[in-house]
Amino acid sequence: MRNRSLFSSIGLTVALAAGAAAPARADDAAPVQITLKDHKFQPAEATVPAGKPIVIQLANQDATPAEFESKELRVEKVVAGGGAITVKVRALKPGRYRFFDDYHEATTEGFLVAQ
Repeated sequence: MRNRSLFSSIGLTVALAAGAAAPARADDAAPVQITLKDHKFQPAEATVPAGKPIVIQLANQDATPAEFESKELRVEKVVAGGGAITVKVRALKPGRYRFFDDYHEATTEGFLVAQ
């Protein structure tokens, strides 16, 4: 009986520790809506919660394709003209993170500000 109680306690401890270390679920992610029109991001700067995963929903209203890219966010994804993409981003530390259209980098950039 005593061993069974010890194993139950160990099992409970392991289960609780596993739950505490579980990765964030997709439904816990903060959504961010960004539009690309006339080779400009709207909003050009979006505030997101620090320490929480993010899901960027990007709608390209231009007729030409764009490449949503950010070295800091570790993202690179093409969106067709008139198309939309969803980009999942890991939880961010507080800071300002640049993103851009790789096809028009000199003129098309935006920022996520994690607070």
